[in-house]
Amino acid sequence: MHQVDAVPPRRRRLRHRHMPDNERIPVARPRTIERSSLVLALLAVGVGIAAGLGAALFRDLIAIFHNLAFFGELSRIYDANQHTGVSPWGAWVIIVPMLGAVAVTFLVQNFAPEAKGHGVPEVIDAIYYRGGVIRPTVAGVKALASSISIATGGAVGREGPIIQIGSALGSGVGQATMLREWQRNTLIAAGAAAGIAATFNAPLGGLLFAIEIILPETSGRTLIPVALATGAASFVGRALFGNTPSFDIPALANNGLDLNSPELLLVYLVFGVLMGLAAWLFNRSIYLFEDLFERLPGNAYLRHVLGMGCVGLMMYVFVTTTGHYYVDGVGYATIQDILQNALTAPGLLLLLFAAKLLATSLTLGSGASGGVFSPALYLGATLGGAFAVGMQQIAPWFELDVATMAVLGMAGVVAGSTGAALTAIVIIFEMTRDYHVIIPMVIIVSIAYGIRQFLTADTIYTFKLSRRNHPVPASLETNLFMLRKASDFYDPRVVRVGSTRGMAEIRRRFRRFGRQTPNVLVLDAEGGIQSIFSSRRHYRLTGRGRIRSWADEHMEHEYIVVGADDLIFDIVGRLRAAHCEVALVTPDGHMNHPREVQGVLTLSDVARSSRLARQMARRREPRHGPSAGR
Repeated sequence: MHQVDAVPPRRRRLRHRHMPDNERIPVARPRTIERSSLVLALLAVGVGIAAGLGAALFRDLIAIFHNLAFFGELSRIYDANQHTGVSPWGAWVIIVPMLGAVAVTFLVQNFAPEAKGHGVPEVIDAIYYRGGVIRPTVAGVKALASSISIATGGAVGREGPIIQIGSALGSGVGQATMLREWQRNTLIAAGAAAGIAATFNAPLGGLLFAIEIILPETSGRTLIPVALATGAASFVGRALFGNTPSFDIPALANNGLDLNSPELLLVYLVFGVLMGLAAWLFNRSIYLFEDLFERLPGNAYLRHVLGMGCVGLMMYVFVTTTGHYYVDGVGYATIQDILQNALTAPGLLLLLFAAKLLATSLTLGSGASGGVFSPALYLGATLGGAFAVGMQQIAPWFELDVATMAVLGMAGVVAGSTGAALTAIVIIFEMTRDYHVIIPMVIIVSIAYGIRQFLTADTIYTFKLSRRNHPVPASLETNLFMLRKASDFYDPRVVRVGSTRGMAEIRRRFRRFGRQTPNVLVLDAEGGIQSIFSSRRHYRLTGRGRIRSWADEHMEHEYIVVGADDLIFDIVGRLRAAHCEVALVTPDGHMNHPREVQGVLTLSDVARSSRLARQMARRREPRHGPSAGR
């Protein structure tokens, strides 16, 4: 029997009672270590730098594969904000996405099935259902598969992949350094946030994305490493890509329109509803096509080739009729045209909205690897631009600007589809660097988010997990019960017996007291605690009121020592970290002799008291509705 040392550094004074080796009970322990805050911060900075370099490498891969696929050239020169030149392949350009589909399917099927899709659901799943473990191969396979998908014409974004790549790097570092689960999760979030920060030159957006979507715990010990990672990644990104916004647009404040005018409030309400519906349609469309392709005969190769063949045909039709492919890749060039008022034909804008929605659904639904953030920006920009032009014709006195409504539309669709409302507001601001749109953006984002949530609770990220029966919390709530002290809940009924008469004493007390038998501390010959018997735990595990043998399932062989004033929240964390059930409560959290034990607290006691607290809270709540007052 020995005490588990799972306490913070400030309580390392806890003493261990020596036991001879032949009396120790072997216990399997996971090979993890809770590193100090300084070590975690340094690791997060390293993850941020690696994610920033990974974002640069990912861009280069897209450029190289794109130039090879469309022009047969080996070159790193590629600007996503400029339209791709017309390929010399002519009609044969249709097979370019199909060839990419073969390569992507090969990589995903043989090396990392997690690399299929848009990536973020896999990151969330790793945190909530795989203990923060992401296979190291995922980073490399995701980089190759997604860069090929984007470069060969797949209508997907590069943000989801870099989030998964950064998260895989963070998880890999956490596994290599044997971090505890919460620290691995923190590095996963740090990698995800760093990827966004480097890709968009948006450190605040990256940090907020981690808070809203990735982190299961929001506290100082998790936020500081994530913030450091985003800062490091931003430095790397700015050194490699320059300190410029993602999109170059004229200052919206100079267009003569007062966006904060009260008369525009109704316009914003209608527009917010429209963006919420667009976000809902986007989410449903992707998974509708995923189900459609899964029902088709043939293997994964044939299904993905079929889907990308349709995308290739759409590209060829657009380039022969308009001079641009429009639906291929990340779509930044089209967004840039709209923001500079170079693309204002309402019919074409609506057509591009529908075409991109279809192309992205075909791409991801058939099995590609790529993100959904860029397509959401594209859909918001095209629909927002079309709305502005339509309002100019229907209600010209509002004088809506195409670029302004495109920016607002981008934020609305991103917030509605991803569920990251604050991220959408901040990241669009960081991408455009124009504060003039903040107030209407807050209104539109809130409405779009509410409309999508009214239609379906799942976001584009959690919908995939719900289909796997892997639900994740919709929100992070503070349980006030966990802020109570150990002295409020521990069981003070404790007796101490020697090991020579321990079992007989337990049987005697069981016959007399039954379920109310006190906790028994069984002492060894030296006066140390050899084992602990909890009658309530015995009943919970066996449902019996008899004890036939000195069996391990009746006894607790490990424990931690806590103070009477320690918070339940901290005690639960320490019990889980130590992988044990029992905490012995002493006045100051130290134990030199078993006589100092005031009581026993177990995880099951905490869980039972927590349920009772919730039930009492519900009973105190006022009742509403038709049944109230009956």
